[in-house]
Amino acid sequence: MQSPPFEVQHYIDGEFTSGGERFEVFYPATNEAIGTAPEGKEAEVDAAVAAARRAFGKWGRTPAAERRRILRTFADGIRAHEEELARVESWDVGRPIRENARGYIQRVAANIEFFADFVVTHGSEAYPMDTGYVNYVLHRPVGVAALITPWNVPMLLETWKIGPALAFGNTVVLKPAELTPLGAWKLAQIAHEAGLPPGVFNVVHGFGPDSAGAFLTGHPGVDLISFTGETTTGKAIMESAAETLKKVSFELGGKGPNIIFADADLERAVEISLRSSFFNQGEFCLAGPRILVERPAYEEFVERFAEASKGLRPGDPMDPETTLGSLISPDHLQKVQGFLDELPSTEAEVVLGGDRPELGDPLDGGNYLNATIVAGAKPEDRICQQEVFGPVVTVTSFDEEEEAVEIANGVSYGLSAVVQTRDLGRAVRVADAVDAGTVWVNDFFVRDLRVPFGGMKQSGIGREGGIYSREFFTEAKNVCLSNR
Repeated sequence: MQSPPFEVQHYIDGEFTSGGERFEVFYPATNEAIGTAPEGKEAEVDAAVAAARRAFGKWGRTPAAERRRILRTFADGIRAHEEELARVESWDVGRPIRENARGYIQRVAANIEFFADFVVTHGSEAYPMDTGYVNYVLHRPVGVAALITPWNVPMLLETWKIGPALAFGNTVVLKPAELTPLGAWKLAQIAHEAGLPPGVFNVVHGFGPDSAGAFLTGHPGVDLISFTGETTTGKAIMESAAETLKKVSFELGGKGPNIIFADADLERAVEISLRSSFFNQGEFCLAGPRILVERPAYEEFVERFAEASKGLRPGDPMDPETTLGSLISPDHLQKVQGFLDELPSTEAEVVLGGDRPELGDPLDGGNYLNATIVAGAKPEDRICQQEVFGPVVTVTSFDEEEEAVEIANGVSYGLSAVVQTRDLGRAVRVADAVDAGTVWVNDFFVRDLRVPFGGMKQSGIGREGGIYSREFFTEAKNVCLSNR
């Protein structure tokens, strides 16, 4: 099993290369350099796109059953490297390895396997006409797909895009986040071993502006872009893509509400809220960092939730006992702390955390923040409006169902929400009324790959998953067949 130092490489046209200037890769738990990666520029992007374009002609015509065979081999390879990939993800992100060992890598593999199977089990539609004519629909791959992924759950989101893109016959150029290049490099090694033809899957590392990201999104040889990341970056990519009318799918930021009614099972509500608040150190776009509690249950919930959150243990991500990892970088830690430094002087109160844990060397050099609960902040406060993306949650009371919905919808995001109640009718009403692409009722982060995933408002454009991924990664063609 490989360990630092990691010498990350591009993967272009079936070969691993180290072209371009190299930049350091840091371990978030200590901020120590654990390797280097190459920065792709125009030359590397051009080479990757050209390779993908050449490979598309054959891969797009490869029978679906054959693509399925190769992709299932890829998925099997991911499972075979589960232990190594779990450690790589912790090296990359600083997430506790116990979270990676509880089905995370299995889900990474499932993202590939599901779409490999989907493409051969979902055929084209046919519509007979009264005239005897028959219309049938073909789903043809679009071409070269640029996949741009974030640093928070890198391998999960990389395969969420790689799986459908390749299964539906497109070829891929992946640009992973510069902060977390290790996982994409490892996935490329496994894809290579699985026998993906040269040029079908390419990985180019680098940054955004004046680097691999900008050259890739603006490249005339790219036909579609799937991006997950910050809303501001999404706007820049859309502007770049507009020049050649590329297809785009964006999953952007979130500020999900976690609405807890007084009739909810408070013990379960606390357990769900721990996961929705502090999974991945809160660096999770689907998180529920705005906890809204009906007033009769407010004080009891805050007390129980704070007590349970005290049990989270920050520490070495490689230690199975660690339950709270480090944030991704010093800059991001400073950004998260900035929200706490700017809390209103009245009403808002830090009831837990807000400080850094005392950890020994070398962890004392890492990007740690204790689980933090802020009570009493107003819905219009900055901490309740903007994406914090860290282990910081706010708890606010409400009196009426309509008020809860109004607060929930009072942000510019609309990615996900949690509703906790024993009243089925209320659950249905609130789930319908909340602006969110996904609503979980009495649970959190339960995913079915067949259903649509995406956001409303400034949380994104488009949907992916099942047939929704097919709509994005293919072009639908109608053929009208005469009976004469």
